[in-house]
This record gives sequence, structure tokens and C-alpha cells, in this order.
Amino acid sequence: MPRPKGLLLLTAVVCCAAVLTGCSDDDTPSSVSSAAGEAVASATAKAGRELDEIKSGVDVKSDVKLAEPGKDNDGRATVEITAANTTDSSKSFAVQVDFTDTSGNRLDVVVVTVSGVAADKTGTATARSNRELSGEVKTEVARAVRY
Repeated sequence: MPRPKGLLLLTAVVCCAAVLTGCSDDDTPSSVSSAAGEAVASATAKAGRELDEIKSGVDVKSDVKLAEPGKDNDGRATVEITAANTTDSSKSFAVQVDFTDTSGNRLDVVVVTVSGVAADKTGTATARSNRELSGEVKTEVARAVRY
């Protein structure tokens, strides 16, 4: 079962990388871009480890749908997740959402839990990027695990 501390750690990794980028002596566009890329790679690896830790989880990417992405009041990208529980008992879902630009380049990664979805029902949650993302943002379900 994913732990909230895992999600917090994932957020901290991305935020710390962004803060450290701002503290360097080399604030050229390429150095900032490189540091952001490293932060996204680190967040992606962390998300993968978090999902891999789920015991007795079932891959259910096809049972998870995303609405059109939007932005919250802080400028962070958001998207509503709908998870369909096709089993005969209550289940939870851990969903990795990738935020990408129009070329498919990954801008951010989050793992969101949709908890306690009743049998044969759907549950919803909102994925929110760890930071403000500029330009047109697309979203995709990278992985989804039902447990």
C-alpha cells in the first residue's frame, strides 16, 4: 500500500532540485533545464519504486482515465483521475500521472492514491504537479496499480 510519506518524499525531491537549481552560480538556460531534467528523472524513478512496493497489486492502467488537464490557483497543472473498480470488493489505486509538453517531453511526475473505491464503482482524485508548469500541458497515465 503506498505510503503518504512516499508521495511527500517524491514532492520533496522535485522541490529541492528546483530550489538547488536556483542557488547555483550557473543559471544559464541549459543548466536550469539540465537540473529540471534531473529532478524529473529522479521523481520518475521514485514513483516507479513506490508503485513496485505495492504487494499483490494488479496492473490496471486501462481502468484509469484522465480528464482534460487544467491549472489550479497556484498555476500548477491539475487533472482529475477516475479509477473503475471492476472487482467484487473495495479496492484502492495508485496512479502515476506524467505531465508532458506537446512534444511528449516529461515535465513532472506524481503518484496519486484513489482510496477505497467500492466494488463495481468508480472513484476520483486530483493529480497536481509539484510546481508551476508553463505552456500547454498534456497528461497521461504512466502506470496504475489496484490493490
